[in-house]
Amino acid sequence: MTDAITSDKMVLPRRDILTGMLVAGATVGAGFAAKPAGAQAPGVLQGKVAIVTGGTSGIGAATAGVLAQAGAKVAFNGRREALGREVEGRIRATGGEVVYIKSDVRDAHQVERFVAETVERYGRLDIAFNNAGIDLPPAPIADTDIAGFDDQIATNLRGVFIAMKYELPHLVRSEGVMINMSSIGGRHAFPNIVAYGASKAAVIHMTRAAAQEYGRHVRINAIAPGAIETPMLERVRRDWKVTTEQLVGPYPMRRAGTPEEVASLVVFLASDASSYISGHVIGIDGGDLA
Repeated sequence: MTDAITSDKMVLPRRDILTGMLVAGATVGAGFAAKPAGAQAPGVLQGKVAIVTGGTSGIGAATAGVLAQAGAKVAFNGRREALGREVEGRIRATGGEVVYIKSDVRDAHQVERFVAETVERYGRLDIAFNNAGIDLPPAPIADTDIAGFDDQIATNLRGVFIAMKYELPHLVRSEGVMINMSSIGGRHAFPNIVAYGASKAAVIHMTRAAAQEYGRHVRINAIAPGAIETPMLERVRRDWKVTTEQLVGPYPMRRAGTPEEVASLVVFLASDASSYISGHVIGIDGGDLA
């Protein structure tokens, strides 16, 4: 592999071509698999109630399915009702207990209702996976669309904050677990994704602050995926005119991850197997790129 890749806009160092795909934490991609690689044993979350934001596709949909396979009762939200109903039906077909509640994390009243309806339906809340997020086409700061910037911050950052606000009182009562979605783009600075990187870095800060505030009662961690095989990766290949091999070249494992692998990490962090882990950012990226 060469040291630089030429796009129609600029010559990018090999490390920098990843900028377009660092949005892998966003909720886009394929659905969950029946038996994802590395999934926790059935029943590990038996009797628990879980919330997943942004569960209509990709990592969110995979995680809703794997949480249900592990025995949890799952409520998930998202804006796209048709996809939400499809995911709901798919999980129920495998025997999982799940409900889709249409809501938008950018709207505080809708999130408050989503959490309240979940608790009303299932009687408690034990696990929250705050996953909802969006991306923008990569662009230098001077060319970044302001409305798009605002929407990313409203979804990826403010949306996580709003979810945390309404979930935490219930998680304190249940001595529960929270997992927030960050990204490798929140751990390392990359060009051309300023809104995405800033939002995901701020999620890390909120996660650590919350772990300090609520650590006696709630375990709170963040995860930071790298390249995850979703339709977003296809857009990166198209936009940056690169191959999969070039994209994953800097990764020691030399491959992209899957939504199911991310879901398995969430289940681990939600389970008693991670009972002394809190306030951390767990990378799932095939080998840190720092």
